[in-house]
Amino acid sequence: MRSVNVTTGRTVGIALIGCGTVGTGVVRILQSEIAAIQAKTGIRLELKAVCVRNPRKKRAVRLPARLLTTDPHAILRDPSIDIVVELIGGIAPARDLILEAFRHGKHVVTANKALLAEAATAIYGEAAKHRRLLGIEASVCGGIPIIRSLREGLTSNNISHFMGIVNGTCNYILSAMSRQNSDFTDALADAQSMGYAEQDPSLDIDGIDSAHKLAVLARLAFRSEVPFDRIPVEGIRSLSAVDMQYASELGYAIKLLAIGKRDGKGLDLRVHPTLLPKDHPLSNVHGVYNAVFMHGDHTGDLLFYGKGAGMLPTASAVMSDIIAIAKAVAAQSWTMEPAPEDLPKLPVLPADRIASRYYLRFQVADRPGVLGNIARTLGQHDISILSVQQKGTHGGRSVPVIILTYTAREADLRAALRQIDRRPDVRQRTVVLRVDG
Repeated sequence: MRSVNVTTGRTVGIALIGCGTVGTGVVRILQSEIAAIQAKTGIRLELKAVCVRNPRKKRAVRLPARLLTTDPHAILRDPSIDIVVELIGGIAPARDLILEAFRHGKHVVTANKALLAEAATAIYGEAAKHRRLLGIEASVCGGIPIIRSLREGLTSNNISHFMGIVNGTCNYILSAMSRQNSDFTDALADAQSMGYAEQDPSLDIDGIDSAHKLAVLARLAFRSEVPFDRIPVEGIRSLSAVDMQYASELGYAIKLLAIGKRDGKGLDLRVHPTLLPKDHPLSNVHGVYNAVFMHGDHTGDLLFYGKGAGMLPTASAVMSDIIAIAKAVAAQSWTMEPAPEDLPKLPVLPADRIASRYYLRFQVADRPGVLGNIARTLGQHDISILSVQQKGTHGGRSVPVIILTYTAREADLRAALRQIDRRPDVRQRTVVLRVDG
């Protein structure tokens, strides 16, 4: 079969605001693949400017001095630039720069999941107002094409639910805790020494990064505005090696999941450590890899898997947006996504209305009647027990008791545990983890 390239003769101007790890990867791909991209698409991409803090800094890529600037507003005013790529992260000044880019008629590509989660209405609203395109592929799961799949490939599907491992730092830590029987502190230190965790890892290990990505995915999957501050979030700081061990003995792996479900009541959105059966596809995602398990009404179950971070995987996602938008610019034709005011605002279920199965670890006095009292209190709050395991007897000392429940409401469980944890024969606060899959 003979292929024919149709050349438009159109040059599309690109500028980067920020040239850190991902920006360096984008420049590297542009420099090495620009001829191949033109051969495939018929469009010539031209890097017009790169905004950096320090033009004198030594970089991993060579950039002519004429391309470097410290003034992002000069980029936004330049009529030869069609696409602005924002790679500085954070809320300020990225938010104002993106809004200004739209006002100057620029299309925007960003990897900024925090901004897309916390300022979605402003960002999407300004894009719609000025009829500009917004590329966000790199904001979730690095090199995995999950955003384009939701925007395009799955448009005819109604997504009922998804769950994802969307933070490689946490997945690396949990994999180490599971495989090496490490405690959390040692696993975190290992991740930091390998460069997989920041010196201040709070955004990752407290689940905030995963919640940002959940908000971005849920907006696309459920076609609804998503108020970020309504998403319940739990991180992995309090996880212990003993719970990883007990979960494994019960046939489960523990993963930090971003979960999105849609039902008649609204959206069930949450981030928390979760027990998954060992034969679930996400249970076998290890190290810094990401994966999203999703169900569409026509496709059935889908699994997206790959590298969720890193210079070149994330830069590849940025480039996919640049090329898609460049094609639209060259053709002078594109379709806008719905403006925020045109999307429904499905209610997000409050945490106490969420229903789940639960793993409960009690540390109790080793004497008769204690387990019966716990079971009675759970039953009084409509919580049915699936299984019970007591981990040995120690002649009067405290022992761990593991209970798996059937599906129960969060509010009922919390009410029961408030009573149970006040009992003198319960030695420490109950460990609660949710079970899914």
